Amino acid sequence: MQFELTASMMCADYGHLEQEVKSLEEAGIDSFHIDIMDGRYVPNFAMSLNDMRYIASATSKPLDVHLMIEHPNNRIGIFLEHLRKGDTVYIHPEAEYHPSTTLQAIINAGMIPGIAINPGTSVETVMEMLRIVKKVLVMSVNPGNAGQMYLPYVGKKITKLLSLKEDMDFELYWDGACSADKIIEYAPKGVKGFVLGTTLLFGKDRPYGETLADIRALKF
Repeated sequence: MQFELTASMMCADYGHLEQEVKSLEEAGIDSFHIDIMDGRYVPNFAMSLNDMRYIASATSKPLDVHLMIEHPNNRIGIFLEHLRKGDTVYIHPEAEYHPSTTLQAIINAGMIPGIAINPGTSVETVMEMLRIVKKVLVMSVNPGNAGQMYLPYVGKKITKLLSLKEDMDFELYWDGACSADKIIEYAPKGVKGFVLGTTLLFGKDRPYGETLADIRALKF
């Protein structure tokens, strides 16, 4: 079964970031997930514009940029100018007065537009945007920190989104507390990709290639 695996780079070893990118690329990661946090929309600071720019320069793999910032339309240009056509940019609809304007800027720059949906955000409140975006990132934990517990009620939201994705032409991605059992359950149902952090990929004291091979060999 084909599904995408993306590395949550906020969990990487920043003392050896160049080697981390190289090792993950050689291990066969599909893309690099960049969590940018402003300390306002979420109660944490994480990756920065410079981190994103460096990783973009260090790999030919696609970037998935997750903007957890207030009013992303005010700053969207400085992120887009350092990305490449085909990279993905996710925004949170609640963070913007007019999220469709920000999504259109992403489209105009040749990027893939996406929205990230918090555990407390209902599908009904983002229904119109589902026709604009190409990717929907479902947060199974509250955004802002790695290593959180999965919120089980998110499963019903994923089921609802899966029922809409063909008609509205978007793909569904999982972010947060991504364990092997979640991939086994949701990849066959139609979730296209999974963001890997400390639950499965980082801090395991084993080569990334072995870990990714084990994930891709999961039995469905």
